[in-house]
Order: sequence, then structure tokens, then C-alpha cells
Amino acid sequence: MAKPTVGYSQVAEIGEGKIVYIAGQVALDKAGNLVGKDDFRAQVQQVFENLKAAVEASGGDFHNIIKLNYYCVASVDPAQMAVVREVRDKYVNTANPPTSTFVFVQRLVRPEWLIEVDAVAVVKK
Repeated sequence: MAKPTVGYSQVAEIGEGKIVYIAGQVALDKAGNLVGKDDFRAQVQQVFENLKAAVEASGGDFHNIIKLNYYCVASVDPAQMAVVREVRDKYVNTANPPTSTFVFVQRLVRPEWLIEVDAVAVVKK
């Protein structure tokens, strides 16, 4: 059995449903404009809104997300992880959060992007 953790689960099991892979989401609005230039909190908020829209488009909601992968540029102070947790907790089921991985990368495809998050969800058929 995995050790207890705070803010994420060690294991997610799939009983039934369709698996939905959500591509990396960045801080672009519906028109393709950057939200929050040099504003980490604003970018994280937009990323989670984009994840929410993506999982809803597949017929689910944020509670169907079982895995989050975070890619944050190295220029962001690691103390800003608290911002990610704060925003994330407005979306996920904090009693049974998704599994997650958080890595710092040198940069993302566009230099103005500070964070990118992809996800896996299981949505009832």
C-alpha cells in the first residue's frame, strides 16, 4: 500500500469508463490570446479553466481527472508551487485528488508560457 500523501494520490484505479487524454494546456484563452503575461497565478488559473473545458467537452467534469502532469519553467520560484495547489484545490476533489507529477523544465514551446498541464480522465460511457 502506498504511503499517505497530501494534495495528490499515489494510485488511481480504473473500474470502468472511457479513458480521456487531455493534451497539455497553457494559458491561452478561447481566442488564442495569452492570459497573464509574467503573472504565474493568472496563467495557472487559465490552465485549470482550459483543463475544465476539455474534460467537460468529453462528457465529464474535473472529478473525472485521475492524473495531472505539470511542466513549469525553471525561472518560476519553486515556492510558487503553493499557488498551483491553491488554484488546483478549487477544481479537484481534495478528499480524493488525482495522481500527479510536477517537473521543472528549462522552457516551454513559447517563452511567455510559464506552466503547462496535461491530464488523464476516466469518464463514464
